[in-house]
Amino acid sequence: MTDFSLIETLRYEPEAGFIRLRLHLARLVRSARRLGISGADGAQAALLAAVKAGDGGAALRVRLELFPDGHIEVKTAPFAPLPQDTVWRVRVASTRLKSGDPLLRYKTSRRAAYEAARGEFGPSEADEVLLLNEKDEVCEGTITSVFLDDGSGILKTPPIACGLLAGVLRTELICQRRARVARLSLNDLARGDLYLGNSLRGLIRVNLLV
Repeated sequence: MTDFSLIETLRYEPEAGFIRLRLHLARLVRSARRLGISGADGAQAALLAAVKAGDGGAALRVRLELFPDGHIEVKTAPFAPLPQDTVWRVRVASTRLKSGDPLLRYKTSRRAAYEAARGEFGPSEADEVLLLNEKDEVCEGTITSVFLDDGSGILKTPPIACGLLAGVLRTELICQRRARVARLSLNDLARGDLYLGNSLRGLIRVNLLV
């Protein structure tokens, strides 16, 4: 039995329901199958039950956790979107990810590297923190995927092989051909407009402080 759980964090809107639900469920089922965790087939019912039991008339942040023994816990909290003109201050962590670690492509409760990176800067210093791997390749934020607009008309996002999560927003943009994978360095990020994003909040404009 594994010593970690699988996590999906979704956005629920009263009119639209769960945003990107199909992609979230597909990732959870795929991850559970590959890691030998049972119970993923009960995720959708658990999500619907949690919303029904809470305030289904308001936007929610919904966190689902699938534990190694197959049981599921769902927690909800009110969700307020960021203003459209939000620009996050982002700094680069000295903490490094290991590109050869296969678990990085899954969203799990193993968060030590991300917590260490986030802990390098206080809330007044950075809204999010960017992680590189041992080759100094750009990977991801602590809770976000990386997207670079270099003026080509298609966003660039680092490949999974660099050591990063297969984010749901990232997957959607690649499938829509609005993004493609490309290895990125910090120098590359200075040659265009940088965005971070996840399925909960969408794309967020970034001011990279180095």
